[in-house]
Amino acid sequence: MKKIRFTINGEVRECEVEDDERLLDLIREDLDLRGTKEGCGQGECGACTVLLDGKPVVSCLTLAVKVNGREVTTIEGVSKKGKLHPVQEAFIEKGAVQCGFCTPGMVMALVPFLSENKDPAREEVRKAIEGNLCRCTGYEKIVDAAIYASKKMREVER
Repeated sequence: MKKIRFTINGEVRECEVEDDERLLDLIREDLDLRGTKEGCGQGECGACTVLLDGKPVVSCLTLAVKVNGREVTTIEGVSKKGKLHPVQEAFIEKGAVQCGFCTPGMVMALVPFLSENKDPAREEVRKAIEGNLCRCTGYEKIVDAAIYASKKMREVER
């Protein structure tokens, strides 16, 4: 067991983890944050995407010991003061949520992408989510939601 100290969703935490423990298991089982989903367990589907130091990573392939001294954001940490992030709002408003299983990973891929790309083209959005699989929507509503979210985010910045 190794003791790690890291920030998750703005809160500093100390945990004891095994050398081979996945970040996904730490998040879901030890910290009881259930929004991050396990899909394939092989880094192929993106359902377990979280932000590590602001960048999307698949938590099923990230060792928990690697987050020592770093910042992790899960889907639970994207909203601020009880207000949904514009990406979350857009998913709801544009009907981009079907079964909802891929939604947390999609949101976590899009939040940093849209923070850096203020007015993306549809193809750029598709590229940003290419590591995230959705079995329900056909992606069009997800892309629509991302474009709509980018507009909402630009309006907030004004």
